Amino acid sequence: MIQQTLFGETDTGRPLASRMRPRTLEEFAGQRHLLGEGKVLRQLIDGDRVPSMVFWGPPGVGKTTLARIIANRTKANFIDFSAVTSGIKEIKEVMQTAEANRRFGEQTILFVDEIHRFNKAQQDAFLPFVEKGSIILIGATTENPSFEINSALLSRCKVFVLHGLSAGELTELLRRALTDPRGFGGRRVELAEGMLEMIANFANGDARTALNTLEMVVLNGDILPDGSTVVPMETLEQCISKKSLLYDKHGEEHYNLISALHKSMRNSDPDAAVYWLARMLESGEDPLYVARRLVRFASEDVGLADSRALEICVAAYQACHFLGMPECTVHLTHAAVYLSAAPKSNALYKAYETAKKDALEMLDEPVPLVIRNAPTRLMKELHYGEGYQYAHDAQDKLTDMQCLPDSLQGRHYYVPTEQGSEARVAERLAQIEAWRAAHRKPREKE
Repeated sequence: MIQQTLFGETDTGRPLASRMRPRTLEEFAGQRHLLGEGKVLRQLIDGDRVPSMVFWGPPGVGKTTLARIIANRTKANFIDFSAVTSGIKEIKEVMQTAEANRRFGEQTILFVDEIHRFNKAQQDAFLPFVEKGSIILIGATTENPSFEINSALLSRCKVFVLHGLSAGELTELLRRALTDPRGFGGRRVELAEGMLEMIANFANGDARTALNTLEMVVLNGDILPDGSTVVPMETLEQCISKKSLLYDKHGEEHYNLISALHKSMRNSDPDAAVYWLARMLESGEDPLYVARRLVRFASEDVGLADSRALEICVAAYQACHFLGMPECTVHLTHAAVYLSAAPKSNALYKAYETAKKDALEMLDEPVPLVIRNAPTRLMKELHYGEGYQYAHDAQDKLTDMQCLPDSLQGRHYYVPTEQGSEARVAERLAQIEAWRAAHRKPREKE
């Protein structure tokens, strides 16, 4: 018995996002930079000249759907393969079938969803067949292919970057779902002005999320006596009360967000810094990881311009350790705002990097005898520590003792700026340099 649904079509139990899956390029929403008239990917599909390629983009932008549209338009055999449920054995079986088809002059397109889940050995299994032309590989991934796909395999694939859909594109998609017979076209649904835009903004570029949310609000709407459905604003607000932020603690987005936090603080923009901090924490980032990065920033980008920055960041780290989420968010905000507002100096970072370069590239000169310890009689006989001047015994707490090797004498690594407290440090170092220059002169004349 065929059961009719409220939508006027056979009840397959499929969610709205599945029922509304585009069947043609004309129905496909977004990605005009790839699929617009005259664009490279559109021409390849229209000409049935599809190469091995990787679709890279966030969830819900149509990677799998686009592969299926290609399958419907191509003359090649199409095999849908999942990296979640398949292993080496299944890969070899598919490759043998593809190789047999190639001998009869037939091409095979192999679509691998979530290809980043395959390990190196599994990815290597595809390589010889891609090279021979036995298969045309189409992979889909939410992760940066540079990190997740073997370089040998990636070099043989064209990477197409799919973008999150705009709010306008998602709104148009939702309108179509309300009128299409595959969607809610079989019933009258009333939504107040602006509701579709609210769903589109909540979906954050993800068509699947947008359609799932629309389905949820419609199914929870009020059914009137005439059979129509009215969606109250309260219902919509409940359905979109919590956004699931796109984030991968080990992938590219992880590095993108911490970079955004660093650069916002470096640019003295506390509002941007707090926003990126919230993006990371609300997506599930470890607060101790963020705290450690703030501690690093305190010395790398603020340094002696405000030495309190390091103290505050270490204290924020300890607070995160004691309290955890969500209480520690305010402590990290405290540190991020302080770092944003603090005067900036990278003099300490530059000092170490310059000294490191010399340490690695120049000869390993011995430590000057004058500043070596002499705990044994032999060392004293070898003049270890001979001529050492104890600064605390000097009236000015300064000596003209040479501490650098001869080849590096006069080399300056730490060059203070005039920012914040570092201006006083610069003034003090200038006084020390002047004192030493004055007290070296008699010795240089000998």
